[in-house]
Amino acid sequence: MATTRRPLGEQTLVITGATSGIGLATARQAASEGARLVLVARDEEGLRQVASELDPDGSRVRTLAADVADRDAMDRVAALAREAFGGVDTWINNAGASAYGEIERIPLADAHRIFATNYWGVVNGALAALPELRRSGGVLINVGSVLSDRAVSLQGHYSASKHAVKGFTDALRTELEREGAAVAVTLVKPSSIATPYPEHAADHMARETNLPPPLYAPEVVARAILACAVRPRRDVYVGAAGPMLGGMGTLAPRLMDIYVRRVAHAQQQADEPRRPGRREALHAPARGDVRVWGAPRRHVLRHSAYTAAAMHPLRSAALAGLAGAALAIAARAPAARR
Repeated sequence: MATTRRPLGEQTLVITGATSGIGLATARQAASEGARLVLVARDEEGLRQVASELDPDGSRVRTLAADVADRDAMDRVAALAREAFGGVDTWINNAGASAYGEIERIPLADAHRIFATNYWGVVNGALAALPELRRSGGVLINVGSVLSDRAVSLQGHYSASKHAVKGFTDALRTELEREGAAVAVTLVKPSSIATPYPEHAADHMARETNLPPPLYAPEVVARAILACAVRPRRDVYVGAAGPMLGGMGTLAPRLMDIYVRRVAHAQQQADEPRRPGRREALHAPARGDVRVWGAPRRHVLRHSAYTAAAMHPLRSAALAGLAGAALAIAARAPAARR
């Protein structure tokens, strides 16, 4: 898994969900390092805007307006990469969608759409990518979430979809390894990231959506994704909250239930009432809303010491210390709020 691939400047990358948030941050950073890009999103207008910004002469960026839930469309993405640049070195399944609210209040149409994007979008992208990645000895990067390990209330269907992404990714990885395919499979699990994600989610709460602290800049995730394109890893948490939630969910699941019920539930709701005219993007794109950052309500961290340590094996001692500190804080926090 840790075998080094070609430098980014010699790679062709496919990025889904490329017109906002993590996908756009990743595209911008990859373009700055000279990578060839095939960018995918539902918003054709937004894709034109991004391509014009990143590749004014039209030589290194191609775009395709497509829904990741459409299997045939993902095959067209692979064909475009092959025709334009000779193949794919790294395929990044990043597109995602969500809805906030108690499970019984979420319309089933919203739940189906979340799975169509978050789970079936990853499946469709992977199946389209694998023939190309087998030829190139490339990397498949699936963007999961810290909620791939531990579900939270108010995002039940999103949590379930990201659990499914983790299960699919782990199973696919072992099948490819058994086959002896020269394809690396990485799962990236971001914590709370200051993207437009909560603004684009469907909101079935009385109050505006929010993200729990600590909050990280989208560029932190982009750096982790692109590091894995060159030196793949099995999985990577972005932010120390990930191992904290996953570790406590395994070691003390009932304690985590209390934490979610008493703390995380409230942290996902802002103080103000839900705004009319929100630019939700669950069932249709927020056309022209090309932004990396959302509107964070708290301080945003631009680096993650935990993730930096995880990406560099020589820093394992520091990583262990950070993980231990995170678990200790997690163990104390719920009790302090009883």
